[in-house]
Order: sequence, then structure tokens, then C-alpha cells
Amino acid sequence: MLGWLVRRRIAAFERAFDYDMSYARDIYDASPRAFFRFSKILGISSYREDAPKEAWYAAKLAATLSEDCGPCTQLVVKMAERDGMSPLAIRAVLLGDEAAMPPDAALGFRFAQAVLHRDIATSDRLRREIETRWGRKALVSLALTIASARVYPSVKYALGHGQACTKVSLAGSEIAVHQEVAE
Repeated sequence: MLGWLVRRRIAAFERAFDYDMSYARDIYDASPRAFFRFSKILGISSYREDAPKEAWYAAKLAATLSEDCGPCTQLVVKMAERDGMSPLAIRAVLLGDEAAMPPDAALGFRFAQAVLHRDIATSDRLRREIETRWGRKALVSLALTIASARVYPSVKYALGHGQACTKVSLAGSEIAVHQEVAE
């Protein structure tokens, strides 16, 4: 009975986002216990308190792109679109065009890049700016989305479900992603 419910929820997510969840089914088939432990990451990856959506999604996209997972990047783009983030802002993040990003998105993007590249001095400066502008909860939100966005691609690649990121669909057109982010 529980397996039926899990598979039904996975299928519903796949339909809602046009996203292949074969890796999640593989986890469940191997070990329901592992699946339920893994599913707890969803709470971390969806946590957003006091962080503007543009900053949060920019950080999430930067982290996802760094793992070079096309389907994962596409999923985050769809989620950002559905949450009302401007397609122009999403496009700027995908292209790594900070000048075209709204200020909140640019700050989230720069912070994620600094964290991902372990640029301590820049991370420290941007961390202070984030805390000053939005508070400690926003900083925690950005930290958790950066960290958790890297988990899904890693698991997918480890299980043989990884697919390299080259193009993403946004607002009806395809965009080649900024390769420096994906390196």
C-alpha cells in the first residue's frame, strides 16, 4: 500500500513538472527506508524564510548549474517561473549576466558563486550584506538552498541518472546556459 502511494506521488510530481523521477523510484525500490531518509532533503531544499525569491532562486540555480545537471536546472527554472520570478531575471542568471539581473538576484547569485568557489573574503563580505539587508533567516535560507541544490544532481549522477546541462527552456525558448557556472 505504501509503495503504491509513493509511486503515485512521484508520478504526480513528474506530470506537474515534466521531470523524470526514475532515480527516486530506484531509491525506493532498493530501500524504502533510504527513500524516506532522502525525502527529508525536500524540507531543506524548499526552505525560504525572509530571502527574496529572486535572490533565493538565483542562488539555487547557481548551485544547480555548478553540478551540471540539465534536468535539475530545468526543474528549478520551472519552479522559479511558477513562483513568479521574471523570465528576464531567470535568463540573466542562466547566462551569468549579473548586469542584467535585478539587484536581489545578483546578490544571491554572487553569494552562491563565492560559496561554491570557496572564496572566503567575498563570501564574508556578501554574507554581511545579506544579513544587513534581509537578516539571519535569509542567510540561512540561501545557505540551505545552495547546499541542498547540489545533493540531487550528485545522487542522480551516482545512480546513473545524470545528464549534462547544455540548454534550458524558458518562456518558450531555449537558452544555452552560462558554462562558467557549470564548471
